[in-house]
Amino acid sequence: MALKDIILLLHPVIAVTVVFPLMGIVINRALQVRQRRLETVSTGKSKIPPIAGQEHVQLGRWLTGAVVGIVLIALAYAIFSNVFDHQVWLKSSFRVVFIVLLFAATIGSTILLYQAKAKDQNWRGVFATLTGMGLVILGCQDGVYRLTNKWYMSHYYYGITAALLMIFSLAILPEIYKDKTNVWRKIHIAANFLALLLFFGLGMTGTLSLLEIPLTWQKGYINQLYQKQCDANNCLITNPILPDKL
Repeated sequence: MALKDIILLLHPVIAVTVVFPLMGIVINRALQVRQRRLETVSTGKSKIPPIAGQEHVQLGRWLTGAVVGIVLIALAYAIFSNVFDHQVWLKSSFRVVFIVLLFAATIGSTILLYQAKAKDQNWRGVFATLTGMGLVILGCQDGVYRLTNKWYMSHYYYGITAALLMIFSLAILPEIYKDKTNVWRKIHIAANFLALLLFFGLGMTGTLSLLEIPLTWQKGYINQLYQKQCDANNCLITNPILPDKL
């Protein structure tokens, strides 16, 4: 495989080895926290240690960072592959500079969101909004495989929506402990339940995307198909010459 293909696989590799295992642990801690709360209310004590809540919060913060990170990696690969393949910097250097600055601003907003203190409610809202806007605007750039005509099975739309929900959950985290009515807690649970469903969808659509996005040596033959040089009756595509070493 070429270096470009290895970079392409960074996104699914990190998702499988980091994000999904981390998500399983976060769900486990969330169930423990709920079970402890119910047992405490009914009997006044619980066998589940109080540290389960702290672990749930900390691991949830890591999960949000990991999700935002792999989304940025996927977008960076798609966007800059298009930039280099079509020499966009020669046609519109301002656009390339804008994209680079937008990546920097999105990463910076994410870091500042993590650094914002519990009492800085307005700043958390600002940084969460800027991070989400950065992901959405980057996702609208050329080169990103969005599959808009089939949005209901698009890995891009599932991933962006899940990332936005995770960012929102991180931003409202301090409000959960301030609110005595449990309204924010219920919103947190609903948002993360929806994100969980999207993660299941991401597992399926991600597998589909790996089949649809060709590796470097395959692109020439795939392009011939899109150029309609091959049909069911008369195929003009030559057999691919495989490299000596894969």
